[in-house]
Amino acid sequence: MTDTEETQAPTTTSTTSVAAPPDKDSAKICILLNATGNVPIIKKRTWTVDPNKTVSWIQKFIHKFLKLDSNEKIFLYVNQTFAPAPDQIIKNLYECHGTNGKLVLYYCKNQAWG
Repeated sequence: MTDTEETQAPTTTSTTSVAAPPDKDSAKICILLNATGNVPIIKKRTWTVDPNKTVSWIQKFIHKFLKLDSNEKIFLYVNQTFAPAPDQIIKNLYECHGTNGKLVLYYCKNQAWG
Protein backbone atom coordinates (compact mmCIF):
# COMPACT_ATOMS: atom_id res chain seq x y z
CA MET A 1 0.00 0.00 0.00
CA THR A 2 1.38 3.40 -0.89
CA ASP A 3 1.18 6.57 1.18
CA THR A 4 -1.30 8.09 -1.25
CA GLU A 5 -3.71 5.19 -0.78
CA GLU A 6 -3.73 5.68 2.98
CA THR A 7 -4.61 9.37 2.78
CA GLN A 8 -6.91 9.20 -0.23
CA ALA A 9 -10.47 10.19 0.62
CA PRO A 10 -13.41 7.99 -0.26
CA THR A 11 -15.28 8.84 -3.42
CA THR A 12 -18.52 10.76 -3.06
CA THR A 13 -21.71 9.51 -4.61
CA SER A 14 -25.09 11.10 -4.99
CA THR A 15 -27.47 10.38 -2.13
CA THR A 16 -30.37 10.21 -4.57
CA SER A 17 -29.00 7.31 -6.59
CA VAL A 18 -29.68 3.73 -5.61
CA ALA A 19 -26.51 1.73 -5.10
CA ALA A 20 -26.40 -1.84 -6.29
CA PRO A 21 -24.77 -4.41 -4.04
CA PRO A 22 -21.11 -4.90 -4.90
CA ASP A 23 -20.25 -8.05 -6.79
CA LYS A 24 -16.94 -9.85 -7.15
CA ASP A 25 -15.80 -7.42 -9.86
CA SER A 26 -16.85 -4.26 -7.98
CA ALA A 27 -14.00 -2.25 -6.54
CA LYS A 28 -15.98 -0.12 -4.06
CA ILE A 29 -18.57 -0.46 -1.30
CA CYS A 30 -21.14 2.26 -0.67
CA ILE A 31 -21.28 3.46 2.95
CA LEU A 32 -23.77 5.88 4.48
CA LEU A 33 -22.37 8.05 7.30
CA ASN A 34 -24.87 9.38 9.84
CA ALA A 35 -23.93 11.79 12.63
CA THR A 36 -25.03 11.03 16.18
CA GLY A 37 -24.85 13.21 19.27
CA ASN A 38 -22.81 16.41 19.29
CA VAL A 39 -20.53 15.62 16.36
CA PRO A 40 -20.47 17.94 13.32
CA ILE A 41 -22.53 16.67 10.38
CA ILE A 42 -20.83 15.67 7.14
CA LYS A 43 -23.09 17.05 4.40
CA LYS A 44 -22.09 14.36 1.89
CA ARG A 45 -23.41 11.29 3.67
CA THR A 46 -22.86 8.65 0.97
CA TRP A 47 -19.31 7.57 0.14
CA THR A 48 -17.74 4.68 -1.73
CA VAL A 49 -14.67 3.03 -0.27
CA ASP A 50 -12.28 0.24 -1.06
CA PRO A 51 -13.71 -2.98 0.46
CA ASN A 52 -10.33 -3.84 2.00
CA LYS A 53 -10.17 -0.68 4.13
CA THR A 54 -10.56 -1.06 7.88
CA VAL A 55 -12.87 0.59 10.38
CA SER A 56 -9.89 2.52 11.80
CA TRP A 57 -9.24 3.96 8.32
CA ILE A 58 -12.84 5.24 8.21
CA GLN A 59 -12.42 6.72 11.72
CA LYS A 60 -9.22 8.50 10.66
CA PHE A 61 -10.90 9.80 7.51
CA ILE A 62 -13.85 11.24 9.48
CA HIS A 63 -11.49 12.72 12.09
CA LYS A 64 -9.43 14.43 9.38
CA PHE A 65 -12.49 15.51 7.33
CA LEU A 66 -14.07 17.18 10.38
CA LYS A 67 -10.72 18.74 11.38
CA LEU A 68 -11.07 17.54 14.96
CA ASP A 69 -8.41 18.08 17.62
CA SER A 70 -5.92 15.26 18.05
CA ASN A 71 -7.32 14.48 21.53
CA GLU A 72 -10.88 13.99 20.21
CA LYS A 73 -12.00 10.48 19.28
CA ILE A 74 -14.47 9.18 16.74
CA PHE A 75 -16.63 6.16 17.54
CA LEU A 76 -18.31 4.19 14.75
CA TYR A 77 -21.42 2.04 15.07
CA VAL A 78 -23.05 -0.32 12.60
CA ASN A 79 -26.83 0.16 12.29
CA GLN A 80 -27.04 1.78 15.76
CA THR A 81 -26.26 -1.55 17.38
CA PHE A 82 -22.57 -2.29 17.92
CA ALA A 83 -19.10 -0.82 17.59
CA PRO A 84 -16.98 -2.87 15.18
CA ALA A 85 -13.34 -3.60 16.00
CA PRO A 86 -10.89 -1.08 14.51
CA ASP A 87 -9.20 -3.80 12.46
CA GLN A 88 -12.49 -5.06 10.99
CA ILE A 89 -12.57 -5.05 7.17
CA ILE A 90 -15.37 -3.01 5.52
CA LYS A 91 -16.15 -5.85 3.10
CA ASN A 92 -16.91 -8.22 5.98
CA LEU A 93 -19.17 -5.68 7.68
CA TYR A 94 -21.02 -5.06 4.41
CA GLU A 95 -21.56 -8.77 3.78
CA CYS A 96 -23.06 -9.25 7.24
CA HIS A 97 -24.85 -5.94 7.85
CA GLY A 98 -25.29 -4.17 4.50
CA THR A 99 -28.85 -3.24 3.48
CA ASN A 100 -30.21 -1.75 0.26
CA GLY A 101 -26.74 -1.80 -1.30
CA LYS A 102 -25.18 0.28 1.52
CA LEU A 103 -23.42 -0.17 4.81
CA VAL A 104 -24.91 2.26 7.34
CA LEU A 105 -22.39 3.64 9.84
CA TYR A 106 -23.09 6.10 12.64
CA TYR A 107 -20.29 8.27 13.98
CA CYS A 108 -20.01 10.29 17.18
CA LYS A 109 -17.43 11.79 19.53
CA ASN A 110 -18.52 9.80 22.58
CA GLN A 111 -19.83 6.31 23.12
CA ALA A 112 -23.49 6.00 22.17
CA TRP A 113 -24.44 2.33 21.74
CA GLY A 114 -22.86 -1.01 22.53
